[in-house]
Amino acid sequence: MKTTEEQAHALPCLAIAGPTASGKTAGALAVAAVLARRLPVEIISVDSALVYRSMDIGSAKPTPLERAAVPHHLIDLRDPLHAYSAAEFVRDATQLITEIRARGALPLLVGGTMLYFKALMDGIDDMPAADPGVRAQIEAQAQQRGWPALHAELAQIDPTTAARLAPADSQRIQRALEVWQVSGRPLSSFHTTKKIANSARPICVRDLFCLEPQNRSWLHERIALRFDTMLDQGFIDEVRHLRARGDLHPDLPSMRCVGYRQAWQALDTQAAAGPGAPLDVAELRERGTIATRQLAKRQVTWLRSMEGRQVIACDAPDATVQLVQAVLQRLETGLVAKA
Repeated sequence: MKTTEEQAHALPCLAIAGPTASGKTAGALAVAAVLARRLPVEIISVDSALVYRSMDIGSAKPTPLERAAVPHHLIDLRDPLHAYSAAEFVRDATQLITEIRARGALPLLVGGTMLYFKALMDGIDDMPAADPGVRAQIEAQAQQRGWPALHAELAQIDPTTAARLAPADSQRIQRALEVWQVSGRPLSSFHTTKKIANSARPICVRDLFCLEPQNRSWLHERIALRFDTMLDQGFIDEVRHLRARGDLHPDLPSMRCVGYRQAWQALDTQAAAGPGAPLDVAELRERGTIATRQLAKRQVTWLRSMEGRQVIACDAPDATVQLVQAVLQRLETGLVAKA
């Protein structure tokens, strides 16, 4: 007789992935509303920014009303001072999937952190822990030579990882170089074989629906509009409050999230200019939207490497309808388990 854990691993999960600003939240809520007529649905966030508390506006966190309509998980897990890893995500998501299925509900994985999706579906090796000494050395080299130079160095030792990183992506370049120096293995080698994270078997995500734009300019417009909305909602004040705590700094994973990094830098520039100096909101908007576009490009690249995905054109006028219909078709053909 199978154990509860074995039964949970045997059950397929439904997943909705896509780049930032592609409409994942709206699509997921629409899907959940339709599926609720047949079985309960609970959403598991697959987003590395939503795990942090007090980072609501800049992460486009689901509103209280949206979270009340459908149960959401893996949101507001950590204080921004403390990091959250892919291995921790696999552990937490696996436990949640087991619990949700035990309640007779369907887990709906939704988000844009592709490393989390890959780790959950394929498993990951146990990568070396952060080494403050090595990180400090890499940071010192970056100050002398610049991150593009370190990116070029990474391309020599780990071309696979370097190819998916922007030359100015300091957080990921630093981590890739750190892993190389600590383990002697390129970061990409930890993702090429299907290993098991924390002794858990990979989760079967049989139905992966990907929201991908046919016209990239449509996504760029959405990104710009969302950044403007964030500014109108008080994003700058949100970052000011985080800075005012005194225990956070721009090298933390939380503060390196797209948008937050650019806002922190803009506030640093304002502070350096002296009391009464204005904040250059126009420059912040430009840098923030460019960084978000770069993130979206990387997300789409990850998506296109994922096998078995079903693509929904998120820039189609009826994208949400297409997504809902695709899910219903899966239900009718039995590819998604019924509760």
